[in-house]
Amino acid sequence: MQKTIERYHKYAKGGQTSNTEGEQNLQQLKGESEIMSQKIELIQLSQRKLLGYGLSSCTLDELQEIDSQLERSLRNIRARKAELFMENIEHLKAKERLLKEENERLCHQMSGQEKEVVTHCSQNSQISSEIDVETELFIGLPEMRC
Repeated sequence: MQKTIERYHKYAKGGQTSNTEGEQNLQQLKGESEIMSQKIELIQLSQRKLLGYGLSSCTLDELQEIDSQLERSLRNIRARKAELFMENIEHLKAKERLLKEENERLCHQMSGQEKEVVTHCSQNSQISSEIDVETELFIGLPEMRC
């Protein structure tokens, strides 16, 4: 492919090549183009066979080769899948550690606030017990009491 590009640049810049050289280059490019199209067809045929299409023309050896290729591919896919799962597990474990640390911090913070509330409530109950209020119910006209 690189040679083809170099020839193109040479031809485009030079412009001094003779007709026979130009025709030779053209014929060579056509030949390379045909070879590339044949390679593309073979690759497409191989792809169809790997997908399970057009297997009726395959021999037993070809089918076994396709089978072994698929097995290798599955091993690679499963290995990559397991690797991604392990990375995900490690990420989740790290997240779990952070959440546990935050939970502990919040629990300590809450326990400190609960102590303040308990001491405040106990102080209020002591104050309310010291205040004596006379609560009697009288029915009738108010009278003077001594």
